Amino acid sequence: MSREPIILIVDDEPDLVKLVSTYVKKEGYQSLEAGNGTEALRLLKQHHVELVILDIMMEGIDGFEVCKAIRQQYAVPVIMLTARSHEEDKVRALKLGADDYMEKPFSPRELMARVEATLRRSNQMNDQPNRLVFHDLQIDRGARMVFVGTHEVPLTRREFDLLVYLAEHKNRSFTREQLFTQIWSDLSTSSLRTVDTHIKTLRLKLGENGKKVQTVWGIGYKFGEVE
Repeated sequence: MSREPIILIVDDEPDLVKLVSTYVKKEGYQSLEAGNGTEALRLLKQHHVELVILDIMMEGIDGFEVCKAIRQQYAVPVIMLTARSHEEDKVRALKLGADDYMEKPFSPRELMARVEATLRRSNQMNDQPNRLVFHDLQIDRGARMVFVGTHEVPLTRREFDLLVYLAEHKNRSFTREQLFTQIWSDLSTSSLRTVDTHIKTLRLKLGENGKKVQTVWGIGYKFGEVE
């Protein structure tokens, strides 16, 4: 019998932690709870956690700092929560490598749907052959690293997942909606511009290889060799 995946819930609101934990267990996952960032990082060292549900506004080490620390040490997916609706919070969370973002109050059922979608994407990445090679551009899916020649290109988790998805489907065109559905789980059309932002940053980081991430006018984007 396979081990139940462990989900770490990090929030300084005990009632919310209890509510989310109830839904997590109801869906067949194990639940770990932390009331602050320090405790969360300690639990991550002690347990093999598959996903973190992380509040931003906490005393001491806030969620941004915890997310940054997680990204420096672990490949575990992170869904961030906040009571604030500021766009800059969402942008900052995504740039730090968060996989998804939800505003409070939220539907626990929607949160669990996002948990399942995020875990599914993570598992699909792990099941694929490890390396994609396009001349001097190499994508190591197992290590989650990208190289141009011998130079490593540092990418955020979202940028990496976006590049891998496009590269896996070389020469196939995708709309922004399709890419957003695959890489993010929220279908809000007001957030589709995040696809354009990530594409722009990805191209800049890849240098000349960024030309492989092509705009398909009237449709969206594709990955292909430049003619």
